[in-house]
Amino acid sequence: MSQADIAVVGLAVMGENLILNMESKGFTVACYNRTVSKVDDFTAGRAKGKNIIGCHSVEEMVTSLKTPRKVMIMVKAGKPVDAFIDQVLPALEDGDILIDGGNSYFPDTIRRTEYVESKGKLYIGTGVSGGEEGALLGPSIMPGGSPKAWESVKPIFQKISAHTEAGEPCCEWVGENGAGHFVKMVHNGIEYGDMQMICETYQMMKQGLGMSNEQMHEVLKEWNKGELDSYLIEITRDILGYKDESGQAVVDQILDTAGQKGTGKWTAISALDAGQPLTLVTEAVFARCLSAIKDERVAASKVLSGPDKAFGGDKKQLIDDLRQALYASKIVSYAQGYQLMRAAAADYKWNLNYGGIALMWRGGCIIRSVFLSKIKEAFDKNPKLSNLLLDPFFKDAVEKAQSAWRRVIIAAIEMGIPMPAISSALAYYDGYRAERLPANLLQAQRDYFGAHTYERLDKPRGQFFHTNWTGRGGDTAASTYVV
Repeated sequence: MSQADIAVVGLAVMGENLILNMESKGFTVACYNRTVSKVDDFTAGRAKGKNIIGCHSVEEMVTSLKTPRKVMIMVKAGKPVDAFIDQVLPALEDGDILIDGGNSYFPDTIRRTEYVESKGKLYIGTGVSGGEEGALLGPSIMPGGSPKAWESVKPIFQKISAHTEAGEPCCEWVGENGAGHFVKMVHNGIEYGDMQMICETYQMMKQGLGMSNEQMHEVLKEWNKGELDSYLIEITRDILGYKDESGQAVVDQILDTAGQKGTGKWTAISALDAGQPLTLVTEAVFARCLSAIKDERVAASKVLSGPDKAFGGDKKQLIDDLRQALYASKIVSYAQGYQLMRAAAADYKWNLNYGGIALMWRGGCIIRSVFLSKIKEAFDKNPKLSNLLLDPFFKDAVEKAQSAWRRVIIAAIEMGIPMPAISSALAYYDGYRAERLPANLLQAQRDYFGAHTYERLDKPRGQFFHTNWTGRGGDTAASTYVV
């Protein structure tokens, strides 16, 4: 039998589908799973008759591969990845390549890249987005790690990835060590935000306007023809139109407690560590946390009161306002995500191609949308763009939507309908465009109780001052530092 071009370890849904995708594009693939019965089930089932080599040991898998050997790990993030790396490394030769295609936390990828390179091998940590369908038909792939490994895996990754309408692969080298997994993490954070904002829009239409699932389905069908054209709007449209065998809407039968696997939380933590205001993604994570305390919410709903007000305005106008508010908030979500990537690139010395990242997200991935081509254009015009909101296209788009955005939030507040992500997006916009914020008072408070010092408008930046506010304190100030 011919030798395999690449091996994939882990036969859960993503692993299986990636293997079938690779094979369909002309590659011979070796597969291995710790529970070897899964290998036999796969080769006798979905992989039957295809150029897929089932392996029953690490040694058999390594022997089956062309050099430099390429082994893609598709196992649960965390300790299982480290365990497999330690298991396979002794069987590999210098220059062979290990690839982690799971949702690993980027600091782990930084550590693993250094470790694997110290053993003479190469390492790639790559984000793979698109779910099971994307894995099978063409995902968005975001590789980072050892730069020397890229030329060996590029032909495979770019062939199996999604492609834009112009034929461009939604896969390009992101950067050193953990850059690929970092970009995938930010992608997932934006995904959290997008999903939460669509859910808030749904709740406003359902609870605030009393719309049926069929009516909302029709609205989203229209929205998906315009600037909101995207995968998440598309699937939400389909969900709202889906009924079971008995004619019941499935979405109405689902318990309102959201799960999460951690990538949104990692994005929020990374933003806090970097001092970047990713308010929208963080609110989306907290919204899931709030949904999870279902029993408490049920109990609170019987005790805590809110406005009992029906919407009395123009429903058609509010629906269009919701479209504009969702669009403006989505722009803010991406602006914040790109702010975080820019800060991380400076901290970790990554040379990120921001337009290229938008292109990678243009097809195959969960957040794919028509809107991403405009982000690529913005960074192609100005690679040093500090914030998407400052690009003329996005600046104009938000300005046009601004009145509608504010009307939506006012209506939500008046009816007691929570819109944490959409309202935080507007608060960020208003804060970002403010020449002066009340942080001067905050610094005075910090100096009053903790002698933390402050800078002055009439003095150069970097000079710090302390006031003896009570007359009882001394002139000694605390040291100045930023956490």
